[in-house]
Amino acid sequence: MFSFLKKSEMPDPQTALTGRAEPIPTAATHFVNGHPLKGPYPQGSAQLLVGMGCFWGVERIFWQLPGVFVTAAGYAAGYTPNPTYQEVCSGQTGHNEVVLVVYDPAQIAFATLLKTFWEGHDPTQGMRQGNDRGTQYRSGLYLPDAALIETARASRDAYQERLHAAGLGAITTEIEPMPTFYFAEDYHQQYLAKNPMGYCGIGGTGISCPIGNAKA
Repeated sequence: MFSFLKKSEMPDPQTALTGRAEPIPTAATHFVNGHPLKGPYPQGSAQLLVGMGCFWGVERIFWQLPGVFVTAAGYAAGYTPNPTYQEVCSGQTGHNEVVLVVYDPAQIAFATLLKTFWEGHDPTQGMRQGNDRGTQYRSGLYLPDAALIETARASRDAYQERLHAAGLGAITTEIEPMPTFYFAEDYHQQYLAKNPMGYCGIGGTGISCPIGNAKA
């Protein structure tokens, strides 16, 4: 029980694991499309980070979208610099399992990405997603500027009305400025493309989010 509580509560920044100065090794290119994982990315591309539970299934959702240039599994919104997967799973880094989404705004609207985010998981579950429990499985949306944050919060409020009408609880999603993103280890990148029968604990509520597909 003590271990469960520890992983379901954010650690204190002063007692979080110290991490390391150098990034951990990861893949050079995207396993599915061959694009450079760490860039350079095309001029005019945009980025966001999404946390929706186990990042294996989340990444697959987004790399399949037209207009997405690259996706990468990683860690963000915690305290420990350059954490490892084992450290994140300990609950002592504060990080969320997230996916970096690099996309072309001329080919895919921000509203489409928001709709994919909300409908792709259950944002009402707090520090878990399905059977995956712990701080690294919390719902989070991390964006590069104030205008996108405002748009995301408006979409959250609209979706909350639909969820309440369906008898579901309050959305617990963090919607915050984009923090430092740390790339996860090589074997996590595009995991479900390398392991098609691998675990995926991602599932939505079945409730449609009332936002359009027009360009944001």
